[in-house]
Amino acid sequence: MITFVLVVVFGASLPVLYHLFLRPARADKQVFEAAAYGLPPRELLDPERPGPPPPPHRTKERQAVADAAWAGHWQSAARYVRAAGEDWDERWSRLEVLRHVAAEDDAWLDAWRAAEPGDCDAATLHASLMVHRAWKIRGRGYAHEVSTSAMNQFVSLLPAAIEEARRAALLDPANPGPWVVMITAARGAKYDHARFRPLWDGLVARAPYHYEGHWQALQYWCAKWFGSDREMMRFGREAVRKAPPGSPLAGIYLHALSELGDRPGLLPPVTPMTRSRLKRIAATLDTVEPDDERLPYLRHLLAHAMLRSMLYGPALKQFRLIGVWCGAQVWRENGNAVLGFEAARRKAAQLSRTRPLPPPPPTHGMGR
Repeated sequence: MITFVLVVVFGASLPVLYHLFLRPARADKQVFEAAAYGLPPRELLDPERPGPPPPPHRTKERQAVADAAWAGHWQSAARYVRAAGEDWDERWSRLEVLRHVAAEDDAWLDAWRAAEPGDCDAATLHASLMVHRAWKIRGRGYAHEVSTSAMNQFVSLLPAAIEEARRAALLDPANPGPWVVMITAARGAKYDHARFRPLWDGLVARAPYHYEGHWQALQYWCAKWFGSDREMMRFGREAVRKAPPGSPLAGIYLHALSELGDRPGLLPPVTPMTRSRLKRIAATLDTVEPDDERLPYLRHLLAHAMLRSMLYGPALKQFRLIGVWCGAQVWRENGNAVLGFEAARRKAAQLSRTRPLPPPPPTHGMGR
């Protein structure tokens, strides 16, 4: 009887003993050889940035414009903006550079506006600076986190900024810049849908694919402002549908997904339509100029969304394009971008059915 009990107990313990001592090591405990999948090794990952720094010539040009402006030569700033012509995305990007310059010292901007009161760019820049100064008072927190005095001051400053942008729009009716400013200010000024839609119509009539304008409108349609999750996602899907080749506009949908991801449990279900849309976004981003400074961050968002949608092969391609830059917020969920990024690209590689390259053969002896 005792022998029988021992046999039963020993037999029942065999699976436990096997799992503890004899089972082969799990894949997630094995060393991940990133290079075997065309990825840079972990020790080269850079968590300080989501992408490479701007090209040296671009940085040099921006610094020269800033130095000239601070020295009182507003003409350099005016030429810098006008050189973008009717590339409205680039023109807005240059206005954003100048807004940062003016945030440090705006005496040159006052001089520009005094010398050229009919210049739309100068007036738009001033209106944009007013909006961002108001937003700085408010801060980035949710409404319940903002003090009553700060919120009141924030709201009181926005009507004047919107009025300044309206006057700027009259100076150059074709320029979409003032409309971007108005859309940005509209949610802080508590515009309802009836007041917001004419602003949106005004923007897209002038620049139907304006990236910053779409991003600001997406914020308006968020549930935390004056829209809903459904309206926000519909807006994001529309951006994918109409994005032309060469434009990063389709990435607006990725920002919408990221907005939902900030609130656990709200991400839409993964469907064949979702996967098809993500592949379409990837194809569109491949047509964007490689040095577009918006592109690296969008690739991070795309890789993250593809992993969730079990598009492991396409996600692996994005990680290869991202390279060593892992400083995007999406990988910092646990506070360490390198760990989050490494775990994500490892998952993409190992579940993509991509066969790793064999290790190089060992060398024997010494060459001459």
